[in-house]
Amino acid sequence: MVEVIETAIKDVKIMEPGKFGDHRGFFSETWNKKALAEAGIAADFVQDNHAFSAARGTVRGLHYQCGEYAQGKLVRVTRGAVLDVAVDIRRGSPTFGQHVAVELSAENWRQLWVPAGFAHGYVTLSADVEFLYKVDNDYSPAHEAGIIWNDPDLQIDWKITAEEAKLSDKDKVLPRLKDQHQLFDYGDNS
Repeated sequence: MVEVIETAIKDVKIMEPGKFGDHRGFFSETWNKKALAEAGIAADFVQDNHAFSAARGTVRGLHYQCGEYAQGKLVRVTRGAVLDVAVDIRRGSPTFGQHVAVELSAENWRQLWVPAGFAHGYVTLSADVEFLYKVDNDYSPAHEAGIIWNDPDLQIDWKITAEEAKLSDKDKVLPRLKDQHQLFDYGDNS
């Protein structure tokens, strides 16, 4: 059983899978196509990804793919904690440039649905984080794009300072949203 929680941006949803335990451990159904479809998410996942971040303050994002390779993602944490962020980059959307930020952790067992048309990123709030996510389209380097994590126009409270942020060389030089040309059109998501 999955509980679906609406966020401030209606297309981004928090999922809380049931977790059933006893003295031996626990069981959790972390993905169910029918349950997602009932929540309005008709994703056909093609790949599972698993990322590990050793240090607190590791920032990954804000990333997205555009065009025919736009991706929706169902993300979760199985060890540690992150602040997960989805930014609406659909021109014409009533929530364009706004974001949803949700803490995902092994403890709260929450997941976040980030549909195509959103830039996605996260920062680790603990050391030794394991981050898993399903995507509904193939990876294409020619279609990937991103927005600088600390774009002042987005006003995201990442819960860390710029000095604490650990970024890849690629993520350090991403453009701001206002300088980004590869965006989506509201209602199109491509």
